[in-house]
Amino acid sequence: MQVCSEIRLPGLITLADLAVPDVTIRPIDVPEALENVVAAGPNWQRSADQFLLELPAIGRFLLEGGHSIGFARAPDIGDQDIAIFLAGTVFGILLHQRNHIVLHASAIAVNGKAVLFCGASGAGKSTIAAALGSRGYTLVTDDQAAITLDDAGTPIVHPDGRFLKLWAGSIDALALDGRKGEAMRGRMEKFYVEPVGSSTAAMPVGAVYMLFEDRPPRVAGIARPNVVDGARLLLANAYRPILIRRMGQQQKYFQVGAAIARAAGIFTLARPLRFTAMDDTVAMLEAHWADIGLTTAPNGMEPQG
Repeated sequence: MQVCSEIRLPGLITLADLAVPDVTIRPIDVPEALENVVAAGPNWQRSADQFLLELPAIGRFLLEGGHSIGFARAPDIGDQDIAIFLAGTVFGILLHQRNHIVLHASAIAVNGKAVLFCGASGAGKSTIAAALGSRGYTLVTDDQAAITLDDAGTPIVHPDGRFLKLWAGSIDALALDGRKGEAMRGRMEKFYVEPVGSSTAAMPVGAVYMLFEDRPPRVAGIARPNVVDGARLLLANAYRPILIRRMGQQQKYFQVGAAIARAAGIFTLARPLRFTAMDDTVAMLEAHWADIGLTTAPNGMEPQG
């Protein structure tokens, strides 16, 4: 998806030549309320083709038709602060407007298929994606994964053109200091990190892993829940699940989750969070990819295409 923004959005890969953009972002006079509201929450309203969001002390945002975002910043809010919300929460809502399934996930490419890592903030999604990137796997998405179904009903993941977002400790542990960019916000010790390689093509889902720490009663390993439980896990890892419920999209997510569970597989991955265990986690994943047919080599290292 190509975005034309009148405000700089750190952490997005810049294109040299931009064709007709899919999405435009610009400052406008954002209304305080919408007409013909069909649903509303404490700080948002939705009509048939518009979505109005107010973030206190940040700004107001008007999303229209899944193709434009207008914003009006609160007093004393700089570009860096508002850009974080534009590229995060606001863009996630826009993807919902475009009828995408949006997961809180990072993804890498394994032999032409997207392998997704889902989990709450701090679960290690970006860190695992970065570790795999250092081993030759290209990044597909970071933090948000947009999924559609093609005409055959196959779940397809769309690349997002984002940099990784990593804490300083992860950057040091993975020896990525040479790729570290600016801090996300102020003095926050979280930074944009240029991936070793990025995918630009949409691709089918190869597997989805729900991340957990191996604390009792969980033990380290990979397990496959049944289709219903897998679909429930996917719904729980939707990007902004409260909004999904308020927009009445739970059934849609459940149906797509069931399709992914049947076609590709939804798995739980429990592992230690310490960096010294990362090699073991990667080895466990690569062995699993061979077991489920994503790769034929026992170490998973085939052309990543």
